[in-house]
Amino acid sequence: MTNRTKIVLKSGKDQSVKRFHPWIFSGAIKKTYGPLVEGNVVDVYDNKDNFLGCGHYQIGSIAVRVLSFQETDIDRQFYFNRLQTALNIRKELLQNMPETDVYRLVHGEGDQLPGLIIDIYNDTAVLQMHSVGMFLARDHIAEALQKLYGSALEHIYCKSSGTLPKKALEDEQKDFFMMGDKVSGVVKEYGVKYHINWLEGQKTGFFIDQRENRRLLGDYAKNRVVANVFGYTGGFSLFAMQNGAKMVHTIDSSAKAIDLTDENVQLNFGETTAHKGIAADAFDFFAKAEDTYDLIVLDPPAFAKHHNVLSNALQGYKRINQRAFENIGPNGVLFTFSCSQAVSPQNFRKSVFAAAANAGRKVRILHQLTQPADHPISIFHPEGEYLKGLVLHVE
Repeated sequence: MTNRTKIVLKSGKDQSVKRFHPWIFSGAIKKTYGPLVEGNVVDVYDNKDNFLGCGHYQIGSIAVRVLSFQETDIDRQFYFNRLQTALNIRKELLQNMPETDVYRLVHGEGDQLPGLIIDIYNDTAVLQMHSVGMFLARDHIAEALQKLYGSALEHIYCKSSGTLPKKALEDEQKDFFMMGDKVSGVVKEYGVKYHINWLEGQKTGFFIDQRENRRLLGDYAKNRVVANVFGYTGGFSLFAMQNGAKMVHTIDSSAKAIDLTDENVQLNFGETTAHKGIAADAFDFFAKAEDTYDLIVLDPPAFAKHHNVLSNALQGYKRINQRAFENIGPNGVLFTFSCSQAVSPQNFRKSVFAAAANAGRKVRILHQLTQPADHPISIFHPEGEYLKGLVLHVE
């Protein structure tokens, strides 16, 4: 191991690290020995000089993201080993995911690589770094991907301009290809096809985390009139249509997203009158809706990215769910979600139940949903559980 900067924690501030939580906050640091350079690997010790872990140093509230709780070199072999473990887990999962070639390979802390997201779109890997340390390690990561996938991987795209700290690496905050140059393609998810543009799409190009929930929606879609609200490029809509929905409306405030939805509908079903895309604000749509729906999907963007706006976010979830309860017919089904990490499952449920009470509807929980297995949650890092969903029967 190279001579790394040593960080010593205050007495009593080491307990979470000893329980393998991978975040060390700046307020826990007592002293440092050596320079603190953002993105460098540092060693962390308790106040009695016992080694606790090593990880990437970063300016901000989370000062260290722990990569290993054992003394080790953080080099190309380290990244290869971690990526190999992640790929082995995904290979097992893919055995039960027929006609699917889009999945998450690395989910940050859930794969012991905090600050790193890697999504696979058929022959393309899209990397998203949330820490300077991971961005600096990008060549090791790309090299490991090429070794693991061989000729099956033709393109590697680094899409981190929107996720790296604003003041870090300002001259390098651009998205770029590390291998290949393919800007879009078609992928399959349980046989449903999607046009994906990883340069311009949300996140790494697609909301992979809703895959199993989209599949579940298919079980309820037959002969129903469906409203997919905050529909983005139509993921839930396509599964509803594949499973015999009578009519599907996709609603999104982005006209471009609706255009992409229409392209995906055309890709899967050709010319059809069973779908209509509507570019509208969700609240305006419900206020003006003349139709009553048998099945509604609410999958809004994160209403709360930080705890200081939690109260407003919970009010937002209550308002939009109340609108859905007011526009769903008897014996309807509501799929409702929150992807806000700051919103707990308990708080989300309280908001939804308050909405049901305000709307005067009787509601039963049919399913409680979360992210799929390729978005694993470290048992030592509960913050990794960000996606919450409820499937509700509405009398």
